[in-house]
Amino acid sequence: MFALVDAVAFYASAEKVFDPSIRFKPVVVLTNNDGCICAICPIARKLNIPKFQPYFKIKHYLEQHNVVVRSSNYELYADLSERMMTVINRFCDDHYVYSIDESFLRFTGFSRLINDWADYGQTIRRAVWRETGLPVGVGFGPTPTLAKAANHAAKKLPGYNGIAVINNEDTRKKILSKMDVTDVWGIGSRLGKKLKLMGITTAYELACQNPKAMRKMFSVVVERTVSELNGVACLSWDEVKQNKKEIYSTRSFGERVSDITTLKSALITHAATVGRKLRKQQALTKRIVIFAASSPHEDLYYKKSLLYEFPTPTSDTSVLANAVSDVINDIFKANTRFYRCGIGAIELESELYQQADMFSVNADNPKMMKCLDAINKRYGAGTLSIGSERLSQIWNMKRAFLSPHYTTRWSDIPIIKCSD
Repeated sequence: MFALVDAVAFYASAEKVFDPSIRFKPVVVLTNNDGCICAICPIARKLNIPKFQPYFKIKHYLEQHNVVVRSSNYELYADLSERMMTVINRFCDDHYVYSIDESFLRFTGFSRLINDWADYGQTIRRAVWRETGLPVGVGFGPTPTLAKAANHAAKKLPGYNGIAVINNEDTRKKILSKMDVTDVWGIGSRLGKKLKLMGITTAYELACQNPKAMRKMFSVVVERTVSELNGVACLSWDEVKQNKKEIYSTRSFGERVSDITTLKSALITHAATVGRKLRKQQALTKRIVIFAASSPHEDLYYKKSLLYEFPTPTSDTSVLANAVSDVINDIFKANTRFYRCGIGAIELESELYQQADMFSVNADNPKMMKCLDAINKRYGAGTLSIGSERLSQIWNMKRAFLSPHYTTRWSDIPIIKCSD
């Protein structure tokens, strides 16, 4: 048996943990630079607030309904996520963290000790709530995909109250029949449109398809999804979360940038982020795309992107930074108020199976990068960086509604005063 434990509106719920004054109020959380709404608590959801809507468009609506607005407090979310995963890990014999607020559990030895999966799910929910203050939904199923479907039912379908179990044909058919085909794990909106044109509108209708036929029409991923929906486990832990095929680092500036030095430093900061992510998944990049743009809402919109190809694949931050230096004069345009920039590694290969080029000199310095990553891991991100990054407040995120760093900053630790 598998389970998926997923926090309810994680960012918004995390904001309520250390602030009881907003616990029973509608809360929304904004994306980088307070751009769009990325999380809506269940109370705010009743106001029909659209997700990913630009904040400035519905600012007055939020004020009219006394909605509490918060900027993304990533430091707080990361710490609470780690605490949540530590609690969840106690309840299974195999645990896989899928994302910051989602975790897969696999039960082998535990299965013989559990008589009622729904009751066990409530035990997990109570433990997470008691020790972290976060509400979670728990879904059980014989495959990861069915566990994901059960979790969807637990959180979004009426009558489940945070717990759903798929353990027989009746529960499988009941839940899948109520799910839109695009709610199935691995079925995106584009693929969902194609399936709906074929008359496949629900998850159950997808499960009734012939896996081999679906593979011929679409891909082996869809074939596995259909098999998993029928209780045939096809995904291993390594396949649940595959390495990224592209790695991007982009961000809009807190303030507009109009000089080449600042733009270059910002791009090199993104290059350092891409390099770190490449090394983390043991990947190298052959090509990167480097871009910068002004705001599309301003006059004389400008955007420039360039493709840079390396003689040998790399993950070295210094090599990536040199690429930025080579093209910055071609990207920069005078008298332009740059709003956003970024770098994307778009052609990746594994460093474990690299095909070397005997005619090209590899400029990477793996030992130095290993030292760099080790220091930043131990003492915190940004402790050590290359000189050309020149971190500046200019391109830091605008977070006007940022809550305190309750668990990661001494000055923000909550103080409780007790009186007789």
